[in-house]
Amino acid sequence: MPAFNPLVEKLEPPPVPSVAAWGRAYDGSKGPLIDLSQAVPGYPAHPEMLKLLGEAASSTAFTGYGPIEGETELRRAYAEHLSEIYGASLGVENIHITSGCNQAFVCAAMTVAGPGNTVLMTEPFYFNHETTLAMMGINTAFVACAAENGFLPDLVGLEAAITADVRALALVSPNNPTGAIYPPSLLEAVFKLCRSKGIWLILDETYRDFMPQAGAAPHALFGLDGWQETLISLYSFSKSFCIPGHRLGAITAGAEAVEQIAKIMDNLQICAPRAAQAAVARALPLLADWREQNRQEIGRRADALKAVMRSVNGWKLDAIGAYFAFVRHPFPGRSSAEVAEKLAKQAGITCIPGAYFGAGQEDYLRFAFANADVPTIRLLEERLQNFSLS
Repeated sequence: MPAFNPLVEKLEPPPVPSVAAWGRAYDGSKGPLIDLSQAVPGYPAHPEMLKLLGEAASSTAFTGYGPIEGETELRRAYAEHLSEIYGASLGVENIHITSGCNQAFVCAAMTVAGPGNTVLMTEPFYFNHETTLAMMGINTAFVACAAENGFLPDLVGLEAAITADVRALALVSPNNPTGAIYPPSLLEAVFKLCRSKGIWLILDETYRDFMPQAGAAPHALFGLDGWQETLISLYSFSKSFCIPGHRLGAITAGAEAVEQIAKIMDNLQICAPRAAQAAVARALPLLADWREQNRQEIGRRADALKAVMRSVNGWKLDAIGAYFAFVRHPFPGRSSAEVAEKLAKQAGITCIPGAYFGAGQEDYLRFAFANADVPTIRLLEERLQNFSLS
């Protein structure tokens, strides 16, 4: 048979289906399966959100192609929303709507880098970012983020890693997989470093709406002079509105970058799902209080996991924030995949092995704790305490 594209063929299969298969092999002996694998909201969408989606989906107004950059109504509503969050002046021209944040990253990466160029990432890294770049022939380089530094990047290490072939630095804050939240001062220092080196900063802010403090701006980058020449910010509506199946994300960038992104989007998908765009445009102001309640609920789930991890011998919570916790397992020398597989099959807890986030992460597991409510999270204590690889 003809050969496959070697850039795709060499990639490992997606991790989430593999982990789900381990969960299906669990016999239920310890109680219901606790799913801490994929980052999905552990509560349903608001009834008004479902109503808006239904109305838009049943309207002939959204059955045809729409603007490549996104529905003007959503772009305007989101620009106003961002301007309020960041205390900055952002307009429709700064917004491009995509089909999910993974697609937003594809568009951003293709806009600033091509085959043979390099995109710098922190390690641990979000695996979909790394595989996206690999299949496009874009090289990756990594800056290790140490647990003792809260998995935050070191500016000296970042600067040393920015070589002549690096076109962009890709960051995720709040971070996937560690949950680490990058302080505004650090993000500003990183931005200024990228600007001085003449490279782009691609900042994935998918989990921005689940910061520990309400109303605190994640950073002040949109207020800096010339931000449009350095920064591309990514976002997902999926988590805040509990609609991951409707695939809706956004890019915030300078008008010139948005113009380049539109060329890519026209070939990828032409336009993001129109009914979802219409519904979210209305839901942004309408469901603000509900989204704040969800932020508080995720905080309670984080607190519950912290309490569990303090009481379980051997297990160590090295980082937590927004949706994720990066947990050091108590089995040094054993692979994270072995630990995760047996944890799923024997204890009924599914999570992602640390090895998927970088070669040096075998001692870790990623717990997507936002998936589980507080009573479910408390069930982890007994299961982890009694778990053994023998």
